[in-house]
Amino acid sequence: MKFLDDSSDEAILKELGSRIVQYRLNRNLTQNALAVEAGVSKRTVIRSEQGHSTQGSNLIRILRALDLLQNLEALIPPPVASPMQQAKMHGKMRKRASSKTDSAKTKEPWSWGDEQ
Repeated sequence: MKFLDDSSDEAILKELGSRIVQYRLNRNLTQNALAVEAGVSKRTVIRSEQGHSTQGSNLIRILRALDLLQNLEALIPPPVASPMQQAKMHGKMRKRASSKTDSAKTKEPWSWGDEQ
């Protein structure tokens, strides 16, 4: 399965769980052994493999135990600012998003207010 924008959360979790199972079996680990190596409960491993939601820190521990942690780099690569943003910011990091203006609204032409 490919992870697509229209995939449901449940479908993605189920696919992640089945991939975790395959990696665990490829390393010839039992669920208990993976739980011990990852520092999580066996129940957490079972829930993850079944496609249930789990805490992010537990997923990180399981990925680390399966030697898959480096794959998170592909999941969320470091952001790269556009050349225009770099020029505006002079090497500084953005800390806030700017509000979007609604250009679809029709604006009244400006006047002094004494045109009566």
